[in-house]
Amino acid sequence: MFTHVVLGSNDPEAARRFYDAALGALGLPPGQGPDQKGRFWWRTERGAFAVGKPIDGEAACHANGGTIGFFAATPEMVQAFHDAGVAAGGRAIEDPPGERIGPFGRLVLAYLRDPDGNKVCALHRPA
Repeated sequence: MFTHVVLGSNDPEAARRFYDAALGALGLPPGQGPDQKGRFWWRTERGAFAVGKPIDGEAACHANGGTIGFFAATPEMVQAFHDAGVAAGGRAIEDPPGERIGPFGRLVLAYLRDPDGNKVCALHRPA
């Protein structure tokens, strides 16, 4: 459904370190950049994700109520995402990483706040 997601960051280099660690735990290579607008990009065949200072020059702020979910191929990757993200400046939030059962069936999830306060998660959907 989505082609790309871009998040604003007040410290793109700190955001790059966080996402290199957290997304690296999901098997993604380090982010590329910065591009001509100062953004760092992570690309897969499923889409692209970027962080950088807002183009309008205003301060970046997180979306209250917003969450960006990243695909995890295994439950172990969910835990690795969480651990790497916390070690790289993220903050653990909500329940500890693990299985949840809800209206969408069984999911393995881990939620973090990135260095700018954006809410992100890793999600594995067991077969």
